[in-house]
Amino acid sequence: MRINVNDKDYTVVVDGNPSLLEVLREQLDLTGTKYGCGEAACGACKVLINGTPTPACITPATVAQSKKVVTIEGLEKEGKLHPVQEVLMEEDVFQCSYCAPGMIITAVALMEKQEALSDSEIVEGMNGNICRCCTYPQIVSALSKLTQKAKAG
Repeated sequence: MRINVNDKDYTVVVDGNPSLLEVLREQLDLTGTKYGCGEAACGACKVLINGTPTPACITPATVAQSKKVVTIEGLEKEGKLHPVQEVLMEEDVFQCSYCAPGMIITAVALMEKQEALSDSEIVEGMNGNICRCCTYPQIVSALSKLTQKAKAG
């Protein structure tokens, strides 16, 4: 099967109906996307499929055919991090960082949908991503700083 991941075309094997997460990690060596719960409850495995945050752990790889998949590795462009990555790093929000890829992917989709968000909209938009270290207040604060920049113009 042909698949486009991070603006590159790949041919992958889908015998046995593997999940998109398995294909990304095992066939394409894109290990930034994490396996968390295997039930789409934690958000660690989220990738963007045509711009929508999608749990790769329960998504059959075949779903991604003819669609654009973006992983955490694909957010950096020409050596420059995505603004969401930058603000979360600047604010040093993560402790263990296991949730970081899924949090960032979700935040990118959220900010692309609407740049100027209230804190409650950030909280609602980030729902479905679990941080084992409970850094939620720091994540919301950092994303709020980014949205304030967007509001300022």
